[in-house]
Amino acid sequence: MNRDEARLPVAIVGGLHADARRAAVEEILRTVPGSVALHHDLTSAVDSAVHRTVRDAGGLLGSGDAPLVNDCACCALREDLVPELLRLAAEGTYRLAVVELWDSVEPQAMAGVIAAAGAPLALTGVASAVDPALVLPYLSNGDDLADVGLAAAPTDQRTVADTFARQLEYPTVIALVEDGSRGEAGECADDGDRALLAQLTPGARPVRAESAGVLGAALQAGFDVAAAAARLHPACALLPQECDEHGVSTLVWRRERPFHPQRLYAALEDLTCAAARSRGRFWLADRPDTLLSWDAAVGALCVESAGPWLAALPEAAWEMVPAERRVAASLDWHPEHGDRCQHLTFTSPGLDRDGLSALLDSCLLTDDEYAAGRDGWRQLPHAFDDLLDSVA
Repeated sequence: MNRDEARLPVAIVGGLHADARRAAVEEILRTVPGSVALHHDLTSAVDSAVHRTVRDAGGLLGSGDAPLVNDCACCALREDLVPELLRLAAEGTYRLAVVELWDSVEPQAMAGVIAAAGAPLALTGVASAVDPALVLPYLSNGDDLADVGLAAAPTDQRTVADTFARQLEYPTVIALVEDGSRGEAGECADDGDRALLAQLTPGARPVRAESAGVLGAALQAGFDVAAAAARLHPACALLPQECDEHGVSTLVWRRERPFHPQRLYAALEDLTCAAARSRGRFWLADRPDTLLSWDAAVGALCVESAGPWLAALPEAAWEMVPAERRVAASLDWHPEHGDRCQHLTFTSPGLDRDGLSALLDSCLLTDDEYAAGRDGWRQLPHAFDDLLDSVA
């Protein structure tokens, strides 16, 4: 048996939609011979330990507890996950190990842990299981994870909405599980729900979990951790495309001029609340060398520095930049500004595209302000200093 044949394929299935996630994993176990599922339950980890179960299509194979590490359930998961996978690989009886993540655990972190382990483990797929009827309710939920019992550590400050958004945007497979209910009304997913999900996940393949064998095959096709990270990096992120269908719209707003920092800051609340989800990169006139990321859900905005624009780096440093970023920069290259640009996307049902575009345009430098050049731009009010300094 050669080295490749000796490897144990590992697939990750995550998602806040717990019922959908469990249904997807059960379907994989049922349709992929020799598959086994490993799950760490973090529900009671704040008070005790992380509970681990291993099961196959026939039922429970084993269970145990992993002690907390630094009072952090996710840290305990990381410490216990790879040794358990290596144990399963050593048994030599399994054709696929499915890591079913607990509700709020994000797939990107665990994908990195598994990929770093190397042989005999081979990460072959990452999926989030989703009930399309619940996408908008979860994306509109600004509750802190700690307040709804889903925090993975005492210091976990994430919200339901931003966690769910990242769970959607990282995987290459979206496992669709429709249970036919939504809230107290018991409504089924409609075309608008499916359109919203499709527009939010341009880099993922939608797969119906009940399609016999399709989901299992999709999760064994291979997964590139570096490429997945590049799809999310602000400098080269794979953002949603312009779209308008079934009452759901995505506005792709691209401009070359920098923002006036004070006018943009004053408009932040209106811009953040204009869409269920918005993402992208932008630049400010008073910070012309800094690439800024925009990440918003349910009216909460995160603005962070993502380092320098490529045009702000000496050419000798370009070879150290990932190829994906150089390609993205070349697509946006401007003879004067280089890769500096405004590239923001807004996705939502009932989006006011014209009003949103007009508001964004009003935040750009005027002709006179633009003509003042960089020396003049640096004299503008530094409205974002407190926000960016607090992040740093």
